[in-house]
Amino acid sequence: MNEPTRRITVTVNGTEHEREVPVRLSLVDFLRETLRLTGTHVGCEHGICGACSVLLDGDPVRSCLMFAVQADGHAVTTVEGLCAAEGRMSVLQDSFCEAHGLQCGYCTPGMLVASHALLDKNPSPTAQQVREAISGNLCRCTGYQQIVDAVLLAASRRSGAAN
Repeated sequence: MNEPTRRITVTVNGTEHEREVPVRLSLVDFLRETLRLTGTHVGCEHGICGACSVLLDGDPVRSCLMFAVQADGHAVTTVEGLCAAEGRMSVLQDSFCEAHGLQCGYCTPGMLVASHALLDKNPSPTAQQVREAISGNLCRCTGYQQIVDAVLLAASRRSGAAN
């Protein structure tokens, strides 16, 4: 039996991609298997852990809960798209390293995506606002405090208050 397909056009990390995809292909599988962008992790596949989070038109979404065809005509940003120019780490990514906001790294892409979305909307969040923004992402290693510290450090650096 042939699975139905549909042609989609999705802008991922600033590059337009046109592909014929099965209508039931998840966005996370499209990103990882079709486009070979493996920074977005597959975790629970039920939308609970947040490891598969990406930005859809600037808003965080769970790519395991979304079909690739639903992204047709939209802009998707993966963790790879958060890098600064020339593949250098962004201020947020560097702050995660400096503040030890990652350990095993499995949740890190989703945490970075959620934190990036927060800082885009609120450049000077409180610790509580950071906790709320990352609350949909599970981490079993850090205890979250280092992640909160990393986001606050990035906010401070972005504002020019810290070096």
